[in-house]
Amino acid sequence: MSPTSPASPKKHRPAPTRRLTTAQALVAFLARQYTERDGRRQRLISATWGIFGHGNVAGIGQALVEAGHGGNGTAHRMPYLQGRNEQAMVHAAVGYARQSGRLSAHAVTTSIGPGATNLVTGAALATINRLPVLLLPGDTFATRPADPVLQQLEVPYAGDVSVNDCLRPVSRYFDRVTRPEALIPAALQAMRVLADPAETGAVTLALPQDVQAEAYDWPEEFFAERDWHIRRPAPDTYELETAVRAIRSARRPLIVAGGGVRHSAAEETLAAFTAATRIPAASTQAGKGALRHDHPADVGGIGHTGTATANELARTADLVIGVGTRFSDFTTASGTLFADPAVRFLHLNITAFDAHKLAALPLVADARAGLEALTAALAGRGYRVDPAYETEYTGAKEAWEERVEASFATPDPAARPTQTQVLGLLDDLVTEDDILINAAGSLPGDLHKLWRTRSRDQYHVEYGYSCMGYEIPAAIGVLLATGARSRERRPVWALVGDGTYLMNPTEIVTAVQENLPLKLLILQNHGYASIGGLSESVGAERFGTAYRHRDPDGGFTGPPLPVDLAANAASLGLRVLRATTVDDLRKALSEARDAEGPTCVYVETETPDTVSGPPPAQAWWDVPVAETASRPAAVKAREEYDRQVAARRRHL
Repeated sequence: MSPTSPASPKKHRPAPTRRLTTAQALVAFLARQYTERDGRRQRLISATWGIFGHGNVAGIGQALVEAGHGGNGTAHRMPYLQGRNEQAMVHAAVGYARQSGRLSAHAVTTSIGPGATNLVTGAALATINRLPVLLLPGDTFATRPADPVLQQLEVPYAGDVSVNDCLRPVSRYFDRVTRPEALIPAALQAMRVLADPAETGAVTLALPQDVQAEAYDWPEEFFAERDWHIRRPAPDTYELETAVRAIRSARRPLIVAGGGVRHSAAEETLAAFTAATRIPAASTQAGKGALRHDHPADVGGIGHTGTATANELARTADLVIGVGTRFSDFTTASGTLFADPAVRFLHLNITAFDAHKLAALPLVADARAGLEALTAALAGRGYRVDPAYETEYTGAKEAWEERVEASFATPDPAARPTQTQVLGLLDDLVTEDDILINAAGSLPGDLHKLWRTRSRDQYHVEYGYSCMGYEIPAAIGVLLATGARSRERRPVWALVGDGTYLMNPTEIVTAVQENLPLKLLILQNHGYASIGGLSESVGAERFGTAYRHRDPDGGFTGPPLPVDLAANAASLGLRVLRATTVDDLRKALSEARDAEGPTCVYVETETPDTVSGPPPAQAWWDVPVAETASRPAAVKAREEYDRQVAARRRHL
């Protein structure tokens, strides 16, 4: 070619591709996603739970076989976990995500129809608690070769609706992948939401069963390792200065620590902030453990299930500093707790939605970054609460500790223990290594008021959705996150009542299959104790809350049902230790803690009518009472309700 000849055009080289089914491509993509925060890198999706049916067995199921045993190398394998109930699989994934600090999550795959709809409760729990889980339900055919197919919901007014649409309101992101190439943007958006600390929750990718098995030439770039950086947004300068002025002008400030402290790993930063300012810190259910129970500034749980110490401080606080909390009605005592007429709120939260609640001064930031900024800004301005205020709350804390000791006391080793005495025996046994998991019933109230939390992750009570049946599968997720198969095993306790146990015991089989050292503590009290007490307080006379034979009048006041939960747990493969007395229970708990395999401790508890019980609720909770009734119990309950509701206020 002569120097003056035009240059020959370069031949276009097509980007390299890989031919895979949609399901194979999704699993390969998920195995290459990572999160990074503070220099720590981990898999975003570290395993997939699954129960297979016709809607996912040939797609995701076949892809998991290849991902678990193929030639991609151990770094990009996708471990599979076998569940027994779809809702329970989501609970296990949520337990894993919480224990992993929201930096790593699990996926959950199901078939179409009932398998998919069983995900809804777990998805709601994940989203309400702001915890990441990836849901991969099968869906009906995108190409509609037969209509309807097995388990298809027919909607006369819309051809593109399936039962998976039930997951839309409980998901932070939802997409239905009706073409293979549509997976690329959908998968990227799914990862973005899962890894976003302000947006995270349940994410759903509905996968039509024909699309799962359809092949496509995927760009190799789709399978490159990708890091999702977990942000720590710092506070806005104006909001920070406003917050500092509010704190400096406060005489009786109170911190309310929520789950955001834990998600941000801001416990040490909170401790440093309280050390500098001497501001007391109360905690929500999700925030308990933000400070150790013996930290000078820790005043215990707040709200309806809180301590007298924290709630009295809340009633007289002139500035409430929320850190990573969404201020549920249990925390605010249904709008009756923060009683000072001039009380103001300052909310440090990573989401603006939560930061503006209760007409608060917002400080939109990561909890750790926000506390660091507040500590630094206050350091040179000499702020510290009045010593008399510090003396007041430390003295109140000591008085409350005496009530805890009285509740835990076991004067008769041959007697049947009460529920609070069970907790006291466990309190004597555990160290900072132990993790306690609970979610519903009367236990959350007793734990929030009484439990002495020894480490940042010891207290694991799911109270955003308060879902019965969460505890056992969540404990499995926590065990997987803590490296239960390693030498340094942490004792993980699932605390359940008989009502909760009957809701969802199926994952006991999974714990046995995986030989996970689950410590299951079953407290048998023959019914729904928490709701029974609530029923009595609102004039419903404990109707329908006891597990007893029907009486001649149609009620349920006969003898307790002859249900043997210990035998049931043993039939599912657990080693079971039965305890009938305080002394029996002390020995059984110690034996279970040392056990190498999954173990159950079963105890029938005594009602606290004649022996020490938990302190009553230290703040109100709004459960509306019948405005008109003929039965005296309801009439009396309404009078008390009207008295309490008169104290409710809106903070505007």
